[in-house]
Amino acid sequence: MSNSQAIGIFDSGIGGLTVMKQIMHKLPHEKLIYFGDSARLPYGDKSADTILRYSIENAIFLMEHQIKLLVIACNTASAYAMDKLKQILKIPIVDVIQPGVEHAAKASRHLRIGVLATRATTESGIYPQQIKKKLPSCQVYSMPCPLLVPLIEEHLFDHPATQLIIKDYLAPLKQSSIDTLLLGCTHYPLLRPLIQKEIGPHVCIVDSASTCAEHVSLTLDAYDLHACPDEKPSHRFYVSDYPEKFRLHGSKFLGHPIDKVNIPLKMKFEI
Repeated sequence: MSNSQAIGIFDSGIGGLTVMKQIMHKLPHEKLIYFGDSARLPYGDKSADTILRYSIENAIFLMEHQIKLLVIACNTASAYAMDKLKQILKIPIVDVIQPGVEHAAKASRHLRIGVLATRATTESGIYPQQIKKKLPSCQVYSMPCPLLVPLIEEHLFDHPATQLIIKDYLAPLKQSSIDTLLLGCTHYPLLRPLIQKEIGPHVCIVDSASTCAEHVSLTLDAYDLHACPDEKPSHRFYVSDYPEKFRLHGSKFLGHPIDKVNIPLKMKFEI
């Protein structure tokens, strides 16, 4: 591996840009390659085997670009594929589960944490398991939110339906008197203002993006893989479908234009 190689990032769609944005801010000299699997989203309603297969395929595609580190910027993929990818890849990997758990554990004042996640992530049980490793007496309340990712991918942030759905998802968590709300999907920070308004100012909302960027930096330290400070990075974007839609929405979110989004001509499906 070389210091000048890029960091690879993948997600099921646009949500992983929340992580990419923080990495760009934390590590401005690093080259980044992003892959959004927009043809096959959402991952949250897929089986464990399918999520694993998609994740391996995405990782292989990024490996073909000679990346030096992989970021799994998808909570569902992190829950079901992290262990397998660590076995089969020869580069460092950072996921978004542990950074989110660390952030929530530090933020919680009364050990009552709510988790919003996809159905598959919720069913994996990974968040209660990992939170209780750090805070054994913590009460964890998980809420599957299968409708949020499709709404976010359609950019319906201010739609009345989105507000009603958020209200419905948060009602049980409000009744549970949580003090911290962990956004267990990288798409969900895009709805943070609506979620905060509904859950109330007394609840601390945390996500994994900024902590994940810190984990990436620490991992580069450990492997001595930081890019040179005078490096002028270029970033590349790939999706499996809807490149123009991704370009428009992604440009707005990142705060600068994405000039080009490519669709891979082919993706190899074996390791």
